[in-house]
Amino acid sequence: MTTNHSTARVLVTGGTGMTGGRVARLLSERGVDHRIASRSGHAETGTPPFDWHAPDTWDAVLEGVDAVYLCYSPDLALPGAAETVSAFAARAVSRGVRRAVLLSGRGEPLARRAEEEVRAVLPELTVVRCAFFAQNLSEGFFLGSVHSGVLALPVADVPEPFVDLDDVAEAAARALTEEGHSGRLYEMTGPRALTFTEAAEVVGTAAGREVVCVSVPPEAFVAGAVAEGVPEEAAAGLAALFGEVLDGRNTGIADGVERALGRPAGSFEAYVSRTVGTGVWSAR
Repeated sequence: MTTNHSTARVLVTGGTGMTGGRVARLLSERGVDHRIASRSGHAETGTPPFDWHAPDTWDAVLEGVDAVYLCYSPDLALPGAAETVSAFAARAVSRGVRRAVLLSGRGEPLARRAEEEVRAVLPELTVVRCAFFAQNLSEGFFLGSVHSGVLALPVADVPEPFVDLDDVAEAAARALTEEGHSGRLYEMTGPRALTFTEAAEVVGTAAGREVVCVSVPPEAFVAGAVAEGVPEEAAAGLAALFGEVLDGRNTGIADGVERALGRPAGSFEAYVSRTVGTGVWSAR
């Protein structure tokens, strides 16, 4: 595939987050001119503040942009997300954007609706529809659960083909800068499904500590998430979302990583092996 980033400026929403940060780093490594959108802005680079829920902040970050990475916060599967993201996409199109990548989730009806509404205004949209992120255990609020030794979920212990965010970010960066990805849907998973109990055991063994998975009532999950710094409304939304999608519907393996990158998806074990060396799971 040929790259096309000699004049393009890419806007990365969620550019300080788990996926957006990776996308921004890959763009930097490839010499792609890009702008990170965040609520605080960036005075050093002259980037103004951006807020999904404040449309008056949208035009400034879209100035001169040709492509956009759409990473909605707190989650695309929450009520109101489809309307907000599609409105932003329409604004982007009106300002000349023709290429975009949308981060989405598997088995999420509201996320699927968002995909459809964004594609209606931006037909060349590339969607990366992802399984549960492996990095939720090392960078998300489940890191605290690993430290405590108890991974508490408001669902039964189900198999999930955890996806490596490095694969997701590479697919997004390619779609933002290379030909051949426009209009595509990449459903992205790891190469095999593990139960959360099995995933906790793999992490615990590598980290040299016991980590177990337990099923808890939704209210207990919300309380734990709030204790880790998640806003209560977002925590309640996540509890409802987990109860909906972590029911076995997403156990199957998809080939999106291989289709997007031309290589097999990274395994959960490889992610753990790579991550344990960072010390992130070491005792506090």
